[in-house]
Amino acid sequence: MITTLPTGHGVYQFKDALGTLLYVGKARNIRSRVRSHFGKREQLEGRHRVLYRKTADVEVIVTDTEAEALILENNLIKQHQPRYNINLRDDKSYPYICVKNEPFPRVFPTRRLVKDGSKYFGPYTDVGSMRRALKAVHRIFKLRTCTLDLNPKRIAAGRYETCLEYHIKNCAGPCVGYQTREDYDHTIKRVEAFLNGKTSTLVKTLEDAMRRAAAALRFEEAATLRNQITAIKDYAEKQKVVTSESVDRDLFAVATHREENVAAAVLFRVRDGKIIGRQHKILSGIDGHSEAELMQTYLERYYTEAVFIPDEVFLSSETASPAALESYLAERCGNKVLIKMPQRGEKAALMRMVEANAQLIVEEWIRQLIKRGEDRIPYAVKALQADLGVPHLPRRIECFDISHLAGTGTVASCVVFVNGKPRTSEYRGYRIRSLPEGRSDDYQAMHEVVTRRYKRVAHGESPLPDLVIIDGGKGQLSSAMRALEDVQVLGKFPVVGLAKRLEAVFFPGDKDPTYLSKQSVSLQLIQRARDEAHRFAVNLQRKQHRKKTLHSELLNIPQIGPKRAQRLIRKFGSVHKVKQASVEALGEVVGSNAAEAICQYVAQQGRS
Repeated sequence: MITTLPTGHGVYQFKDALGTLLYVGKARNIRSRVRSHFGKREQLEGRHRVLYRKTADVEVIVTDTEAEALILENNLIKQHQPRYNINLRDDKSYPYICVKNEPFPRVFPTRRLVKDGSKYFGPYTDVGSMRRALKAVHRIFKLRTCTLDLNPKRIAAGRYETCLEYHIKNCAGPCVGYQTREDYDHTIKRVEAFLNGKTSTLVKTLEDAMRRAAAALRFEEAATLRNQITAIKDYAEKQKVVTSESVDRDLFAVATHREENVAAAVLFRVRDGKIIGRQHKILSGIDGHSEAELMQTYLERYYTEAVFIPDEVFLSSETASPAALESYLAERCGNKVLIKMPQRGEKAALMRMVEANAQLIVEEWIRQLIKRGEDRIPYAVKALQADLGVPHLPRRIECFDISHLAGTGTVASCVVFVNGKPRTSEYRGYRIRSLPEGRSDDYQAMHEVVTRRYKRVAHGESPLPDLVIIDGGKGQLSSAMRALEDVQVLGKFPVVGLAKRLEAVFFPGDKDPTYLSKQSVSLQLIQRARDEAHRFAVNLQRKQHRKKTLHSELLNIPQIGPKRAQRLIRKFGSVHKVKQASVEALGEVVGSNAAEAICQYVAQQGRS
């Protein structure tokens, strides 16, 4: 089927057997892109494996350009909300300022976006700033606030009368023909420039108009323009200046929280060098998606609805396929838009501020999630159950690792994770007894530690785990399975092995490994457990080696055996401090004869 797909630009849709839309994507080459979703089944990762299993049909729509594909993909996602696309949502409905598509347009706040040709500015995450902007618009530009149907025939027929707003000079009276439609539309263009943050450009335009009016002796008009200029400057001075350049920029940053499967995307709008607004979206369903894909999704959704396209777009991270976005933005504004990631200087410092805001937003979102459910199961735990196909939620995970130093001092560790978090009070370390000194055998060591651990479980001395992870490949996993069979707990809980090479997950009896997505929170949870088991085992091995080294020097002293050496180390902390101790202090720990033997040993070392 894939070989018959077209090779041009377009959009592809994955559907299940019932015709339900699962996923929408765009591509420069549809056939190649769809083939990437359906490689060898055993090598598929995360959501690709789920899509492979559920997809029964692929439907394509061919477009002429990548930009057209971008718009079509965005519209289909917003219309159908497919299960496996990234979902953008706000934690509330933020208001916009609407410039209504009608004769003598009204300018008013709204939370509903209607596709009737009207222009929307926002959203405003700070309602106070929206109200201040709207108040400034009406104070400076004297727009109508009524809801009258101001069509030319009704105005010419004298159907309306002036109201209080006209008499207190808050409106120029378009309802009775005192203000022409051409003049009103000219004012609306200035309003749009003001709402877009183009205050410097607007002031220059009004100053030119003021000079022309004064030269033509239209002093009342010039005075009105002068007052508008003063009001706009006062408003602009309250906005934060972030650059000395009179430039228009959009600044984007994304912060992820993989364990909870969410991210925050933040936009700061800079116009004429001043920050005029900030907005953010929460992105859910991010598992298996890279930061570049999240950034790409947010940019595409934003710019397909944006009224104004700036000269520059700054990003905190790369995008997945920037070519389509660059092409689309160039088509929208008629010139190339600079898209880049600042690395140093003032611009990089500005991006760090945007990134910090994104991080704060995602952390606050997580805090709210936690407040709403105290016994909430983290998404990572749910995702791990789905990706591994285990019967129960892996709320209790136990992970094993082996460590030794050149075949000596072999130890094993068992770490416990509950609800995705380490429970250090239940960590256990084991000295391997079944191996002679100097011989290393990871398989034998794993068999011993798993046997010792689950003998206690079999006798009810420890709770059953929901999942056991063995650090290693098929050999270590097979040794663990034999141990579970020996202690008669085989089959009571699932067991997997995690091979370090390629991070492959092995199931008992399977010929080929399972690969989880590198961005998957499932793999990250397994890796955290594995890394913690490794850290704990290495620390155990180092402590054992250090003790052995310390004891071995003390054991060279006549009358000092293992127990006395242990007491000395416990009392003084190190061999160096034992050597510095007085005969009296040593005698309190090991007796006078042994104390004198230690002092003689230290004296002989000093002479040699």
